Formats: sequence, C-alpha cells, structure tokens
Amino acid sequence: MFVKICGITNEEDALLSVAMGATALGFIFAPSKRQVTPGKVADIVKRLPPGVHTVGVFRDHDPRSVVRIVREAGLRGAQLHGRETASMVDEITADLGWVMKAVVAGSPDAQTCDRYRTDLVLFDSPSPGSGETYDWSLLASIPKGVRCVMSGGLTPENVSDAIVTVRPYGVDVCSGVEREPGRKDATKVRRFVQRSLSTFESLVQ
Repeated sequence: MFVKICGITNEEDALLSVAMGATALGFIFAPSKRQVTPGKVADIVKRLPPGVHTVGVFRDHDPRSVVRIVREAGLRGAQLHGRETASMVDEITADLGWVMKAVVAGSPDAQTCDRYRTDLVLFDSPSPGSGETYDWSLLASIPKGVRCVMSGGLTPENVSDAIVTVRPYGVDVCSGVEREPGRKDATKVRRFVQRSLSTFESLVQ
C-alpha cells in the first residue's frame, strides 16, 4: 500500500502525515506555490522516522540536477512530472534507484507508460495540483504490469471509491488535504489516509 501526501512545505505537516499513517511524502522542487528548497527539505527529512519514503517532485529538470537535489535533500527517490524522455528517466533511475514517472491519464504517454521502466507510474489530471479529477475509466487501458498510482482530484470523500474502482497500487494527494496551498488540514489528512488504508486492506482480505 502506497499512500503519498504531496506538497509538503514544513515539518509540522510532514510529521502529521506520517503520524496519520502516510507511507510516502512528496516535496516539490518544480515551480509551484508549494515549492521548497533542498536545504529546508533536508532539515525536515532528518526529523522523520525511518521507513518513510521521501520523494522529490521535478518537472523538466536536467537529470543531473534531479540527482544532485535528491541527494542534497536526503530523499529516497524522484517523481518526474514533466516531458522527460524514457532515456532521461533511465539515466535518473540508474543513479537514484527509485523513480516514479507521472503522466496525464488518457494521454499517449499513459498508453505507452511501460517504456519508462520505473518503479511506479503516477496518473494525474491535465493540470497537476489543481485538484481536478478525471474519468477513472481511462486507467482501464494502461499497459499490463504497470504499478499504478492514482492522483488528481482525490479527496477524503472520493478516495475509497477511486481505490475500489481502479484497484491501483497506491494513491497520491496534495490539494485535496489542504486548508490553503502549502498547508495541510489535519482532519483531511487523517481521513484520507485512514480511508485509503482501510480500503486497500479490504481488497486484499
């Protein structure tokens, strides 16, 4: 079960998310209202318990920059949210060992996403971070064997339905658990994580 809270900008939200049961945290280095610096992330990561999967989010960065920032921030992997080619993804994966490639659900990239050879593929709406949802049936035609992470418009109210409908490997949320851009809402985080984990558990019983 992979439950990622993305757009973390401060230590309080990072510790809250982990305490609620999130298995992964995302820190955005691409231009965004939630953009953070490697130094700030390094300070946050040092205070996290072991076992949390920490991910840097990038968009169209040079592969060497991705690797440098991930290592400087002390993260465990990278999420590539731009127009990175398969060779660029391979280059970053070779250095870091763990990469999640993001694609737009229903796009040509989504239909051929198995070429990226990454650990996970994240399926998002056309406007990442907007909180917009999309037609989940678009995920029915992704290549077999791809470990799918759902994102885009997920909230505590719809995440259980999303998991039951798509049967993904994991879920990823950002704006759906915020009180304002860059600040998480404790109640929404708790409900999202609890409902995600309980739904995943019910599917494997």
